Amino acid sequence: MPRAYLAIDIGASSGRHMLGSIEEGQLTLREVYRFENGMQQRGGRLIWDADALFEHVLRGMEACHALGVTPVSVGIDTWAVDFALLDEAGARIGDTVAYRDSRTQGMDALLSRVLSESALYARTGIQKQPFNTVYQLLALREQEPEALLSARRLLMMPEYLHYRLTGEAISEYTNASTTALMDARARDWDFSLIDALGLPRRLFGPLHQPGERVGALSPEIAARVGFHCDVVLPPTHDTAAAVLAAPVEAGDAYLSSGTWSLMGVELDAPVLSEESRLANVTNEGGCFGSIRYLKNIMGLWIVQCIRRELPGKPDFGALAEAARAADGFEGRIDVDDPAFLAPENMTRAVQAACAASGQPVPKSPGELCACVYHSLAESYARTVRELEALTGQPIRRVCIVGGGCRNGYLNELTARACGRPVTAGPAEATALGNVLAQMLGAGELQTKEQARALVRRSFDTLSYS
Repeated sequence: MPRAYLAIDIGASSGRHMLGSIEEGQLTLREVYRFENGMQQRGGRLIWDADALFEHVLRGMEACHALGVTPVSVGIDTWAVDFALLDEAGARIGDTVAYRDSRTQGMDALLSRVLSESALYARTGIQKQPFNTVYQLLALREQEPEALLSARRLLMMPEYLHYRLTGEAISEYTNASTTALMDARARDWDFSLIDALGLPRRLFGPLHQPGERVGALSPEIAARVGFHCDVVLPPTHDTAAAVLAAPVEAGDAYLSSGTWSLMGVELDAPVLSEESRLANVTNEGGCFGSIRYLKNIMGLWIVQCIRRELPGKPDFGALAEAARAADGFEGRIDVDDPAFLAPENMTRAVQAACAASGQPVPKSPGELCACVYHSLAESYARTVRELEALTGQPIRRVCIVGGGCRNGYLNELTARACGRPVTAGPAEATALGNVLAQMLGAGELQTKEQARALVRRSFDTLSYS
């Protein structure tokens, strides 16, 4: 029986447990458990229910055992920037606040009293987003100083879930790189910045790389799920995992398409120029020494919200076909406008943006989605041009991975807007990258190039031009 590795991939709207194996030279994935996720209002904050998430982690592992499979290892990836704080006894302090919460309003101005935005970017290389971890911690410093005073360790969301499995508090590089608290050149915590911001050094543990062992399941967890295995670090930031599995070659850009659209290129060193900062491009840590030089684009979040607001919640395929039928609709929006980050009603937010700019106002579901899809494709095309200008390297092809790559209409618009060939697939890139990192850690694969070659021969892609 082939060796199996369990990837637990948790996104903003859902999570799933996927078993990965190499069978007859091909990488296979098998879903064993899926659950819904989402932000909740609690105590005046938007939060993630961390305890419910962990319960789903355990139930999915139990489902794995019910299939008669004991994985070699397990690893968890999630979104970036959000975290849990642990006290002296190792208990979580308060709720895990979600990045769309408004607590960070005004924190950029507060930080600028210590360090200009230019100077911060020149050190960390991280795109300014209102929800960056650095702003969340400043909000805690200002609004809940007692929490920081009692905190002994900060763990990003997947690190916290690993801690609940093993009792080991281990920080991972790709997720740490998103915090705007890491030195992009040294690829380690920037403690002089941390000190200047009045944040406790003790919160930030040594950084570890994907493929490294976290520890064994605790006896209590092993008894609950029905097996013993190791926990091994994947790229715990889901985009880093997706990029590891993206079948890119020299000259390609990747586009990880889902709730967020992450579009970029792989580099050997960060780009920390003022031009890069003004273009709002970010330098995040990739696997095995690479830099993911990319732009965060609002992505399919806008369509996801519109869908929830429609009667009967039509499926995404139906919305894409309705958009195709309304292809001639001319209204466009700036998909990265903060107005679309967490509006009370996304449909009205899109309509208001079109009205305010003197454009046709979308009314039907098809017009709304056509407006968003065209706007996304145009944003992707601008990003391709920016990446070429900032790196001096031409982009010959765009490789789309993630759940959004199933949207053929958006893929066609992207190819048309970018003026470059587009490939789509694999859709399960994040889970694949999680599995590949575990396989690399176990020695079943040896290099990133070997891992990507395995993906290329195991999964078909669709081409658009």
